[in-house]
Amino acid sequence: MAQNEKLAELSEAGVAVWLDDISRDRIRSGNLQSLVDEHSVVGVTTNPTIFAAAISGSDSYDDQLHALAVRRVSVEEALRTITAADVRDACDLLAPVAEASPGDGRVSLEVAPGLANDTDATAAEAGHLWWLVDRPNLYIKIPATEAGLPAITESIANGISVNVTLIFSLERYRAVMDAYLSGLEKRVANGGSLEGIASVASFFVSRVDTEIDKRLDKSGADASLKGKAGIANAQLAYQAYEEVFSSDRWQALEAQGAARQRPLWASTGVKNPEYSDTMYISELIAPGTVNTMPEKTMMAYADHGSAGTPVQKAYDDAAAVIQSVRDAGVDLDDVFRVLEQEGVQKFVDSWDELTESVRTELEDKA
Repeated sequence: MAQNEKLAELSEAGVAVWLDDISRDRIRSGNLQSLVDEHSVVGVTTNPTIFAAAISGSDSYDDQLHALAVRRVSVEEALRTITAADVRDACDLLAPVAEASPGDGRVSLEVAPGLANDTDATAAEAGHLWWLVDRPNLYIKIPATEAGLPAITESIANGISVNVTLIFSLERYRAVMDAYLSGLEKRVANGGSLEGIASVASFFVSRVDTEIDKRLDKSGADASLKGKAGIANAQLAYQAYEEVFSSDRWQALEAQGAARQRPLWASTGVKNPEYSDTMYISELIAPGTVNTMPEKTMMAYADHGSAGTPVQKAYDDAAAVIQSVRDAGVDLDDVFRVLEQEGVQKFVDSWDELTESVRTELEDKA
């Protein structure tokens, strides 16, 4: 089958198309393979919310749940085993992509979100999940909380590829890039090889607009400012990426075989029906980026997407948008703080929901 033309053009412009979803049914039915074959999909991201929907909505997990129940495995261990199995199968399916394009063909698995404020536990869990899935084309997702940053450095130093998640502000994004470079430097200092180590930094987009739009409404600001800050914030993140990954510090690592940590645009499903359903794709086209999309958003772009202003030509306008939002009285530092707390809490809630549903299933299957 031929690739969808619009998504193929996106790939040619340097944007890796990833699917923000996974389920056993999607893997077994051939749906994921068909997205690779026909929609340019070269990676998969998961999170606790996605797994909660997959496991509660399907009987494909029944046999495994029964086997875990009769062995009286703890709920936490059962959860790890079930999610690792799906991620391992998706890694195997995407292995040919990973061979052809290192850094892509990857599947992301998140550390338990309840550990987001515990550096040691996050690093330990990252190591355990890396061992459990045991595939070179895996990414371990670690949140960009203050406690998460040293765990990112530690994991990279241990040769674990990391998808850093829940990045909202430029300031935190710079700290994430620093954590990655520090991890590579530490690995080199310990005599380790940088071969095969990859990383992406997941910069969230639509949630920024949702929070800022709410505050703009409250302050009675000019309505034309709405729906612009998320993209502008991400465009400025790419400017910061260009700066860091052309620095002397980076070039020294690149000479030793290091791969760039690519910016990944996350939360790209459009929440406000008044906005174009493809804006978080068309306005964020830049070389060396990843865009992970819910299937609905991907299909919308495949149907009627078109390229907007290239990110590298948008920096001045983006800076002006952010300044206007500040001038309208929006406290951006507070916005980013709230978004990070909410982001962690949403995943904790999903994880708790997932834990409860697996507990019930284990009791039913025992």
